[in-house]
Amino acid sequence: MQTDSNTLIEELLAITERATNAVKKFKELTPQQLNHRISVDKWSILQCIEHLNLYGAFYLPEIEKQVLANKGVAKSSQFKSGIIGNYFANLMKARNGNIIKKMKSPKDKTPTSSELTITTVERFLKQQELLKSLLVQARSIDLTKTKVPISLTKFIRLRLGDTFRFFIYHIERHISQAESIRANLQF
Repeated sequence: MQTDSNTLIEELLAITERATNAVKKFKELTPQQLNHRISVDKWSILQCIEHLNLYGAFYLPEIEKQVLANKGVAKSSQFKSGIIGNYFANLMKARNGNIIKKMKSPKDKTPTSSELTITTVERFLKQQELLKSLLVQARSIDLTKTKVPISLTKFIRLRLGDTFRFFIYHIERHISQAESIRANLQF
């Protein structure tokens, strides 16, 4: 995939804004509704969000480190996706609000608590603000040449543009899951 860097950032900012607005609406729900699970093998709304918080705790500092380290470096106006990065990003991407391929989460990114609180939502919203800030700062950075390690191993590094795509499509995926849970609440 090859695209204009600014176009990609604008698309990702729009997805991030939609996710932020969706999660803000979850604040209207009761703790019982936020923690409701339709079955023992399904996550609650807060577990979906906590899962995203766990990924954010890894990716946001790594992205921020690379954004700060690469300020002032010559930038290309085009982003060219890498083979592995494009694969991972497309694996996460929901199509028409539907999750195409279900996956098992790594144990360290699986929310273990069955009773989470509204602070889970607040932490997510703070992470979203940082993410938006990093996307804006990334307008002046080469999204192809700047590399970020992945959470599975620090030996594999994805292009910054692919990391943003993977991370934000992953957020979009689980916010869609949480919205589906909300739509099916029977309270």
